[in-house]
Amino acid sequence: MDKKVLQQVLEAALSNGGDFADVFVEYKRGTGIGLEAGRIERVQSGYEAGAGIRVLSGENTSYGYTNDLSKEGLIEAAKLVSHAARGGKKDYNLDLTKLQPTVKFEFKKRPEEIATEQKVEVVKAAERAARSVDDSKIKQVIVGYGDSVQQVVIANSNGDYVEDERVRTRLMVNAVAADGGTIQTGYDAVGSMCGFELFDRFDPEQIARHAAERAVKMLDAKPAPTGKMPCVMAGEAGGTMVHEACGHGLEADLVQRQLSVYAGQKDQQVASELVTVIDDATMPDQYGSYSFDDEGVASRPVELIKDGVLTDFLYDRLTAKKEGRQPNGHGRRQSYQEKPIPRMANTYVAAGKTDPEEIIKDTKEGLLVKKMGGGQVNTTTGDFVFDVAEGYLISDGEIGPMVRGATLTGNGPEVLRIVDLVGSDLGFAIGTCGKDGQGVPVSDAQPTMRIPKIVVGGTGDPVSPNGEIKRLTAQDMPRDYKIRRL
Repeated sequence: MDKKVLQQVLEAALSNGGDFADVFVEYKRGTGIGLEAGRIERVQSGYEAGAGIRVLSGENTSYGYTNDLSKEGLIEAAKLVSHAARGGKKDYNLDLTKLQPTVKFEFKKRPEEIATEQKVEVVKAAERAARSVDDSKIKQVIVGYGDSVQQVVIANSNGDYVEDERVRTRLMVNAVAADGGTIQTGYDAVGSMCGFELFDRFDPEQIARHAAERAVKMLDAKPAPTGKMPCVMAGEAGGTMVHEACGHGLEADLVQRQLSVYAGQKDQQVASELVTVIDDATMPDQYGSYSFDDEGVASRPVELIKDGVLTDFLYDRLTAKKEGRQPNGHGRRQSYQEKPIPRMANTYVAAGKTDPEEIIKDTKEGLLVKKMGGGQVNTTTGDFVFDVAEGYLISDGEIGPMVRGATLTGNGPEVLRIVDLVGSDLGFAIGTCGKDGQGVPVSDAQPTMRIPKIVVGGTGDPVSPNGEIKRLTAQDMPRDYKIRRL
């Protein structure tokens, strides 16, 4: 995109005033392959391009987008956006200067250079591997492959000009096992800010076997007990807990609108001294990484909670402006059709010093969570409900039988305050995070952590590990069940 054209677009956007304007130009292509019932059901590839134009006037945002990338089309869209601007004209810096990234990502096997047949073979091999675990019990295997190449150009009235490229590749496997009238599922997925070299790091057949093995093992799992008990969250469980029960509440827009339990808690103790939470978009090989955010701000690590003390939030330009500070690289958008908002990237609880095996040995009885499922959270209160996709009972410091049907219910800040052991490992999981109708790629992670007491819901006997009868009451459930699905 020619700089002179972008300068003219910005001039048109600011022709009626405004404090700030930017242009986000996106070119994106990708491939999606789906397998179900032993057949390739879907092979899709596509290309889209467009631009979003924004003007900020005080706390108001005017936003428009177009897929007409001609000079005339862009200027016309900019003029339409300009009509919503308020305030007198100001001196802007439209002499655009290209910014250099603080971190660069290398893509060794670009997806567009890999034949579709090779991608299809990865999907078929994963399906065969899943069925090989137990062909009599594995009744269905769903495999999904996706890759995307996104090139963006960003220019703004501060004089910043950014060019960035994001290449992401992912694979997911869902296996369904059945035995008699019992049906269980197993799921696993990998993805990264990389090309087809993802499969040099992760064997797709092994990923598929993990999913299928989980489904088959769940057939013989006993019903999870019900009650309050210690819970060890394994590092391999991924960071669903920190992402949902903590991360969304640290996004500055929710904080400023008083929709976060962390509003007004800056510099306060909000978690155990063992807990440090970081969001770092610069991490290599992680699904949520990027060199620049979608506002042209260079990515950097942001320490949100340090030794249990709340130290920072995730800001985009608008929320940072409201507090008279600089944005910290977390303005993200799904595409050129949406305005940027504060979002997580790669959010994790920093590793501690305790050997993960020692944490289990030190836990007399409780629940070991090895894989998290879906969940819901109310960011205003921090109350959450999560499914456990793979869990085991702990007895006398040893891993016992597998259980199924378990859920974890609690309050994010309260749970983080009582964490008493943090392991030296760190396990990542990937996902697409939804907020305000937009989905963006993210990763989350945590080390093995012990929560001394949390409400476990299940279909088994309502007996806590110490032998006391414990039936759930209303007081055991989240205080506000008007939970917000994310």
